[in-house]
Amino acid sequence: MVGVLQEAAGQGYGTKLFTELDRWAKEVEIHRLELTVMTQNEAGIALYKKMGFEVEGVKRDAMRINGNYVDEYYMAKLI
Repeated sequence: MVGVLQEAAGQGYGTKLFTELDRWAKEVEIHRLELTVMTQNEAGIALYKKMGFEVEGVKRDAMRINGNYVDEYYMAKLI
């Protein structure tokens, strides 16, 4: 699991992290990267789309946070 602290958001750390992930994946010949993200995490979804990930599906009621069920997107990209 990876993430960027909210106070560090918008400073390019996520882009750098995923750029390095792409470099590493190519180096070790990984063909597919996958992740899940809560559907209300707009900043995360924007970053993942910017880095080439696409939504492949929705996992409904994937988790319960503060008594509320939350959906997740399945996202992936091919290298």
